Amino acid sequence: MTDVHLIIPIGTQVVLLEGVKVLNEDRFQPKGTVGKISVSPADSSHAYKIEFPDGTEGMANRRGFSIRKNYQKGQIKGEDDFQENELFDHVIYRCIVGSRAFGLDDENSDTDRRGIYLPPASLQWGLFGLPEQIEKKESEECYWELQKFLILALKANPNILECLYTPLVEFADETARELLSIREVFLSKLIYQTYNGYVMSQFKKLEQDLRSLGEIRWKHAMHLIRLLLQGIDILRRGDLIVSMEDRRERLLSIKKGELNWEQVNRWRLDLHRDFESAYAATKLPERPDYAAANRFLIEARRSRV
Repeated sequence: MTDVHLIIPIGTQVVLLEGVKVLNEDRFQPKGTVGKISVSPADSSHAYKIEFPDGTEGMANRRGFSIRKNYQKGQIKGEDDFQENELFDHVIYRCIVGSRAFGLDDENSDTDRRGIYLPPASLQWGLFGLPEQIEKKESEECYWELQKFLILALKANPNILECLYTPLVEFADETARELLSIREVFLSKLIYQTYNGYVMSQFKKLEQDLRSLGEIRWKHAMHLIRLLLQGIDILRRGDLIVSMEDRRERLLSIKKGELNWEQVNRWRLDLHRDFESAYAATKLPERPDYAAANRFLIEARRSRV
């Protein structure tokens, strides 16, 4: 079993399972003290900084505390650690997304891995519940629990659809391969509202940044244009082409700041009009196939009993 733990996020309330020395003081906070994570480490081998109600702080490793909501459920020491370790052993799908999948990467690009985990029924049915996603921050990995993944796909979440259509698949078990074989059930006219709405809201924020800061995140602008291009392609082709190799140079010209704001915004407005035309002509259904997704989830769950 891989000795990997979830990184507990800042702000999470915890309960000490052993005494913790107060920083800069000659005393300890006793076992049972409630606190909250103020600093999370980069990996599970280092300690967390915990802030206590009296304003003091202390350092504790992961086995020195329990997440408060789990502690209140009666979870015994170490049981949450056991489950956290186990979850990564149940990854059924792992792929590469982001700039490398789009063909927009350079020497500074990270390798972003995403995927799905499907735990056995004993963990699904247990008292303590399961996280909707698990992460390995140090290696840029994130995995969604299968049901959460399917719900997001049915909502036409661009990041999730990208996972289903990326050509860079590193691992897929039998269940994941079956999911990939029916991935078209998640494509529908909802893509128009989801993609278009997100890009419009984000461009409004970019405009605000330009007015207040005199600068914008050009990489973000590039990916918003890329999202419009992909959305239009989906409506026209009934398929998601992740690679942007044929549009690479023009898209990268945004990232490099070679196009000014007026040029980028004009391109966006032209693409919105193209999106509307594609929406009017598309043969995709109004909604995704919820029944097919539900059947798949039930069978996947049964396979883990």
